[in-house]
Amino acid sequence: MYKKVLVPLDTSELSEIALPYAEELAVKLGSELVLLHVGTWADGPDAADHNIYLNKITAATEVKIKKSPALPPGATVKVRSVLLGSPAIITNPPEEIIDYADNEKVSLIVMATHGRTGISRWALGSTANKVARAAKCSILLIRCGAHPTGKARLEKLLVTLDGSKPSEAVLPYIEALAAKLKSRVTLLNVVELLYHVYPYSEGLGYYGSAGVVRVPYTDEEMQPAKDVAEKYMKDINEKLASKGVKTSYQTRIGSPAEEIIKAEEEIKPDMVAMSTHGHSGFGRFDHGSIADKVLHAGKTPLLLVRPHKA
Repeated sequence: MYKKVLVPLDTSELSEIALPYAEELAVKLGSELVLLHVGTWADGPDAADHNIYLNKITAATEVKIKKSPALPPGATVKVRSVLLGSPAIITNPPEEIIDYADNEKVSLIVMATHGRTGISRWALGSTANKVARAAKCSILLIRCGAHPTGKARLEKLLVTLDGSKPSEAVLPYIEALAAKLKSRVTLLNVVELLYHVYPYSEGLGYYGSAGVVRVPYTDEEMQPAKDVAEKYMKDINEKLASKGVKTSYQTRIGSPAEEIIKAEEEIKPDMVAMSTHGHSGFGRFDHGSIADKVLHAGKTPLLLVRPHKA
Protein backbone atom coordinates (compact mmCIF):
# COMPACT_ATOMS: atom_id res chain seq x y z
CA MET A 1 0.00 0.00 0.00
CA TYR A 2 2.28 2.79 1.24
CA LYS A 3 5.56 1.51 -0.20
CA LYS A 4 7.45 4.81 0.01
CA VAL A 5 6.86 7.32 2.84
CA LEU A 6 8.24 10.86 2.56
CA VAL A 7 8.89 13.08 5.61
CA PRO A 8 9.70 16.75 4.81
CA LEU A 9 11.89 18.33 7.52
CA ASP A 10 12.95 21.96 7.89
CA THR A 11 15.57 21.26 10.63
CA SER A 12 13.20 22.41 13.39
CA GLU A 13 11.89 20.34 16.32
CA LEU A 14 8.36 21.14 15.16
CA SER A 15 8.86 19.40 11.83
CA GLU A 16 10.26 16.35 13.64
CA ILE A 17 6.95 15.56 15.39
CA ALA A 18 6.05 13.75 12.15
CA LEU A 19 8.90 11.27 12.57
CA PRO A 20 7.35 8.91 15.17
CA TYR A 21 4.28 8.47 12.95
CA ALA A 22 6.38 7.84 9.85
CA GLU A 23 8.55 5.37 11.77
CA GLU A 24 5.49 3.51 13.10
CA LEU A 25 3.99 3.23 9.63
CA ALA A 26 7.28 2.20 8.03
CA VAL A 27 7.73 -0.59 10.58
CA LYS A 28 4.15 -1.87 10.41
CA LEU A 29 3.80 -1.54 6.62
CA GLY A 30 7.36 -2.36 5.57
CA SER A 31 7.71 0.98 3.78
CA GLU A 32 10.84 2.75 2.60
CA LEU A 33 11.35 5.97 4.55
CA VAL A 34 12.70 9.11 2.85
CA LEU A 35 13.68 12.17 4.92
CA LEU A 36 13.65 15.30 2.77
CA HIS A 37 14.96 18.81 3.30
CA VAL A 38 14.56 21.66 0.83
CA GLY A 39 17.26 24.32 1.16
CA THR A 40 16.34 27.95 0.48
CA TRP A 41 18.21 31.19 -0.05
CA ALA A 42 17.13 32.28 3.45
CA ASP A 43 19.21 29.49 5.01
CA GLY A 44 22.34 31.55 4.45
CA PRO A 45 25.40 30.30 6.37
CA ASP A 46 23.32 27.52 7.98
CA ALA A 47 22.98 25.74 4.64
CA ALA A 48 26.20 23.74 5.07
CA ASP A 49 24.88 22.29 8.34
CA HIS A 50 21.71 20.86 6.80
CA ASN A 51 23.39 17.83 5.27
CA ILE A 52 24.93 17.08 8.68
CA TYR A 53 21.49 17.48 10.25
CA LEU A 54 19.89 15.08 7.76
CA ASN A 55 22.59 12.46 8.27
CA LYS A 56 22.17 12.71 12.05
CA ILE A 57 18.36 12.41 11.89
CA THR A 58 18.61 9.52 9.44
CA ALA A 59 21.00 7.60 11.69
CA ALA A 60 18.81 8.21 14.76
CA THR A 61 15.72 7.07 12.83
CA GLU A 62 17.45 3.87 11.72
CA VAL A 63 18.36 3.08 15.34
CA LYS A 64 14.78 3.67 16.55
CA ILE A 65 13.35 1.42 13.83
CA LYS A 66 15.83 -1.39 14.55
CA LYS A 67 14.89 -1.25 18.24
CA SER A 68 11.15 -1.25 17.55
CA PRO A 69 9.46 -4.29 19.12
CA ALA A 70 6.97 -4.22 16.23
CA LEU A 71 9.67 -4.91 13.63
CA PRO A 72 9.31 -8.56 12.49
CA PRO A 73 12.38 -10.77 13.05
CA GLY A 74 14.78 -10.48 10.15
CA ALA A 75 12.89 -7.56 8.61
CA THR A 76 14.58 -4.31 7.63
CA VAL A 77 13.30 -0.84 6.79
CA LYS A 78 15.25 1.26 4.30
CA VAL A 79 15.83 4.84 5.51
CA ARG A 80 17.53 7.48 3.39
CA SER A 81 17.83 11.25 3.23
CA VAL A 82 17.51 13.70 0.33
CA LEU A 83 18.67 17.32 0.24
CA LEU A 84 17.14 19.55 -2.45
CA GLY A 85 17.59 23.20 -3.33
CA SER A 86 20.48 25.59 -2.89
CA PRO A 87 21.10 28.77 -0.86
CA ALA A 88 22.17 30.37 -4.13
CA ILE A 89 18.82 29.71 -5.80
CA ILE A 90 15.35 30.86 -4.73
CA THR A 91 13.39 27.66 -4.19
CA ASN A 92 9.80 26.98 -3.27
CA PRO A 93 9.56 24.22 -0.60
CA PRO A 94 5.93 23.20 -1.35
CA GLU A 95 6.64 22.88 -5.08
CA GLU A 96 9.86 20.98 -4.45
CA ILE A 97 8.14 18.54 -2.07
CA ILE A 98 5.24 17.93 -4.46
CA ASP A 99 7.48 17.50 -7.52
CA TYR A 100 9.77 15.10 -5.66
CA ALA A 101 6.78 13.05 -4.48
CA ASP A 102 5.42 12.89 -8.03
CA ASN A 103 8.74 12.01 -9.68
CA GLU A 104 9.77 9.42 -7.08
CA LYS A 105 6.31 7.80 -6.86
CA VAL A 106 5.92 8.54 -3.16
CA SER A 107 2.72 6.95 -1.84
CA LEU A 108 2.43 8.84 1.47
CA ILE A 109 3.73 12.17 2.77
CA VAL A 110 3.90 12.57 6.55
CA MET A 111 4.55 16.11 7.75
CA ALA A 112 3.94 18.48 10.62
CA THR A 113 1.71 21.51 10.31
CA HIS A 114 0.58 24.63 12.22
CA GLY A 115 2.89 27.40 13.33
CA ARG A 116 6.00 29.01 11.94
CA THR A 117 9.44 27.62 12.57
CA GLY A 118 11.64 30.67 12.29
CA ILE A 119 12.50 33.37 9.78
CA SER A 120 15.33 31.32 8.25
CA ARG A 121 13.14 28.25 7.75
CA TRP A 122 9.85 27.34 6.11
CA ALA A 123 6.51 28.76 7.18
CA LEU A 124 5.52 25.21 8.07
CA GLY A 125 1.78 25.75 8.35
CA SER A 126 1.63 27.34 4.92
CA THR A 127 3.90 24.71 3.38
CA ALA A 128 1.87 21.79 4.75
CA ASN A 129 -1.37 23.42 3.60
CA LYS A 130 -0.07 23.84 0.05
CA VAL A 131 1.28 20.30 -0.08
CA ALA A 132 -2.06 18.97 1.20
CA ARG A 133 -3.88 20.84 -1.55
CA ALA A 134 -1.67 19.70 -4.42
CA ALA A 135 -0.14 16.32 -3.61
CA LYS A 136 -1.44 13.46 -5.75
CA CYS A 137 -0.61 10.88 -3.07
CA SER A 138 -2.04 10.51 0.43
CA ILE A 139 -0.80 12.92 3.08
CA LEU A 140 -0.78 12.52 6.86
CA LEU A 141 -0.67 15.87 8.66
CA ILE A 142 0.57 15.89 12.27
CA ARG A 143 -0.60 18.82 14.38
CA CYS A 144 1.74 20.73 16.67
CA GLY A 145 1.49 19.30 20.19
CA ALA A 146 0.28 15.84 19.15
CA HIS A 147 1.57 13.22 21.61
CA PRO A 148 4.46 15.28 23.07
CA THR A 149 5.95 12.07 24.52
CA GLY A 150 7.16 11.26 21.01
CA LYS A 151 5.12 8.06 20.82
CA ALA A 152 2.85 7.64 17.82
CA ARG A 153 -0.50 6.03 18.57
CA LEU A 154 -2.68 4.85 15.71
CA GLU A 155 -5.04 2.53 17.58
CA LYS A 156 -8.30 4.48 17.07
CA LEU A 157 -9.23 5.78 13.64
CA LEU A 158 -12.14 8.09 12.79
CA VAL A 159 -13.15 7.82 9.12
CA THR A 160 -15.58 10.28 7.53
CA LEU A 161 -17.90 9.40 4.64
CA ASP A 162 -20.52 11.50 2.85
CA GLY A 163 -22.28 8.80 0.83
CA SER A 164 -20.42 9.55 -2.40
CA LYS A 165 -18.06 7.28 -4.32
CA PRO A 166 -15.15 9.75 -4.02
CA SER A 167 -15.49 9.73 -0.22
CA GLU A 168 -15.23 5.93 -0.26
CA ALA A 169 -11.74 6.13 -1.81
CA VAL A 170 -10.38 6.20 1.74
CA LEU A 171 -11.86 2.78 2.63
CA PRO A 172 -9.27 0.46 0.98
CA TYR A 173 -6.52 2.38 2.77
CA ILE A 174 -8.33 2.12 6.10
CA GLU A 175 -8.95 -1.59 5.61
CA ALA A 176 -5.23 -2.17 5.03
CA LEU A 177 -4.12 0.15 7.84
CA ALA A 178 -6.52 -1.39 10.35
CA ALA A 179 -5.19 -4.85 9.55
CA LYS A 180 -1.52 -3.83 9.88
CA LEU A 181 -1.92 -1.46 12.84
CA LYS A 182 -4.59 -3.49 14.68
CA SER A 183 -6.71 -0.35 14.83
CA ARG A 184 -10.35 0.10 15.80
CA VAL A 185 -12.33 2.16 13.27
CA THR A 186 -15.28 4.49 13.81
CA LEU A 187 -17.13 5.49 10.63
CA LEU A 188 -18.88 8.87 10.63
CA ASN A 189 -21.49 10.25 8.25
CA VAL A 190 -22.93 13.74 8.69
CA VAL A 191 -26.29 14.47 7.05
CA GLU A 192 -26.18 18.16 6.23
CA LEU A 193 -29.01 20.05 7.91
CA LEU A 194 -31.51 21.45 5.39
CA TYR A 195 -33.36 24.75 5.62
CA HIS A 196 -36.62 26.23 4.43
CA VAL A 197 -35.91 29.56 2.76
CA TYR A 198 -38.56 32.28 2.93
CA PRO A 199 -38.27 35.71 1.31
CA TYR A 200 -39.32 38.71 3.33
CA SER A 201 -40.42 42.06 1.99
CA GLU A 202 -38.51 45.31 2.09
CA GLY A 203 -38.84 47.05 5.43
CA LEU A 204 -38.72 43.94 7.63
CA GLY A 205 -34.93 43.65 7.67
CA TYR A 206 -32.69 45.25 10.26
CA TYR A 207 -31.59 47.86 7.75
CA GLY A 208 -34.99 48.10 6.10
CA SER A 209 -34.04 45.94 3.10
CA ALA A 210 -35.49 42.80 1.55
CA GLY A 211 -33.91 39.39 2.10
CA VAL A 212 -34.53 35.78 3.11
CA VAL A 213 -35.12 33.88 6.34
CA ARG A 214 -33.63 30.38 6.76
CA VAL A 215 -35.61 28.04 9.02
CA PRO A 216 -33.98 24.66 9.76
CA TYR A 217 -35.86 21.47 8.99
CA THR A 218 -37.42 19.77 12.00
CA ASP A 219 -36.18 16.38 13.22
CA GLU A 220 -39.22 14.80 11.59
CA GLU A 221 -38.44 16.44 8.24
CA MET A 222 -34.80 15.32 8.42
CA GLN A 223 -35.66 11.72 9.35
CA PRO A 224 -35.94 10.33 5.77
CA ALA A 225 -32.46 11.61 4.94
CA LYS A 226 -31.10 10.21 8.19
CA ASP A 227 -32.71 6.81 7.46
CA VAL A 228 -30.96 6.65 4.08
CA ALA A 229 -27.63 7.57 5.71
CA GLU A 230 -28.14 4.95 8.43
CA LYS A 231 -28.68 2.19 5.86
CA TYR A 232 -25.65 3.33 3.86
CA MET A 233 -23.41 3.39 6.94
CA LYS A 234 -24.67 0.02 8.15
CA ASP A 235 -23.81 -1.55 4.79
CA ILE A 236 -20.30 -0.05 4.79
CA ASN A 237 -19.79 -1.09 8.41
CA GLU A 238 -20.81 -4.69 7.67
CA LYS A 239 -18.51 -4.90 4.64
CA LEU A 240 -15.51 -3.80 6.71
CA ALA A 241 -16.46 -6.07 9.61
CA SER A 242 -16.67 -9.04 7.23
CA LYS A 243 -13.03 -8.38 6.35
CA GLY A 244 -11.94 -8.50 9.98
CA VAL A 245 -11.92 -4.76 10.74
CA LYS A 246 -13.07 -3.81 14.23
CA THR A 247 -15.55 -1.13 13.31
CA SER A 248 -18.58 0.87 14.43
CA TYR A 249 -20.46 3.80 12.92
CA GLN A 250 -22.28 7.03 13.75
CA THR A 251 -24.73 9.19 11.80
CA ARG A 252 -25.17 12.83 12.77
CA ILE A 253 -27.13 15.82 11.47
CA GLY A 254 -25.62 19.29 11.13
CA SER A 255 -22.76 21.10 9.42
CA PRO A 256 -20.35 18.38 8.17
CA ALA A 257 -17.10 20.13 9.12
CA GLU A 258 -18.41 21.21 12.53
CA GLU A 259 -19.76 17.75 13.34
CA ILE A 260 -16.52 16.07 12.29
CA ILE A 261 -14.57 18.37 14.62
CA LYS A 262 -17.07 17.69 17.45
CA ALA A 263 -16.72 13.95 16.90
CA GLU A 264 -12.95 14.32 16.99
CA GLU A 265 -13.22 16.03 20.39
CA GLU A 266 -15.65 13.43 21.78
CA ILE A 267 -14.19 10.20 20.38
CA LYS A 268 -10.55 11.31 20.74
CA PRO A 269 -9.22 9.20 17.87
CA ASP A 270 -5.52 8.87 17.15
CA MET A 271 -6.13 9.79 13.53
CA VAL A 272 -8.94 11.24 11.39
CA ALA A 273 -9.07 9.96 7.81
CA MET A 274 -11.04 11.25 4.85
CA SER A 275 -11.05 11.45 1.11
CA THR A 276 -10.57 14.95 -0.24
CA HIS A 277 -12.48 15.96 -3.35
CA GLY A 278 -14.14 18.94 -4.94
CA HIS A 279 -12.64 21.89 -6.77
CA SER A 280 -12.47 25.51 -5.71
CA GLY A 281 -10.94 26.85 -8.91
CA PHE A 282 -7.60 27.87 -7.44
CA GLY A 283 -5.51 25.74 -9.75
CA ARG A 284 -2.87 23.40 -8.39
CA PHE A 285 -3.42 24.10 -4.70
CA ASP A 286 -6.95 22.88 -4.14
CA HIS A 287 -8.91 20.37 -2.08
CA GLY A 288 -12.38 19.83 -0.68
CA SER A 289 -13.87 22.59 1.47
CA ILE A 290 -14.84 20.21 4.31
CA ALA A 291 -11.34 18.73 4.42
CA ASP A 292 -9.98 22.27 4.37
CA LYS A 293 -12.05 23.28 7.42
CA VAL A 294 -11.12 20.13 9.34
CA LEU A 295 -7.47 20.67 8.42
CA HIS A 296 -7.44 24.14 9.95
CA ALA A 297 -9.72 23.60 12.95
CA GLY A 298 -8.93 20.04 14.05
CA LYS A 299 -6.18 18.94 16.43
CA THR A 300 -5.80 15.24 15.61
CA PRO A 301 -3.43 13.84 12.94
CA LEU A 302 -5.33 13.99 9.65
CA LEU A 303 -4.95 11.53 6.78
CA LEU A 304 -6.12 12.89 3.44
CA VAL A 305 -6.62 10.47 0.55
CA ARG A 306 -7.12 11.91 -2.91
CA PRO A 307 -9.38 9.81 -5.15
CA HIS A 308 -7.93 8.89 -8.53
CA LYS A 309 -10.07 8.63 -11.64
CA ALA A 310 -10.26 5.17 -13.17
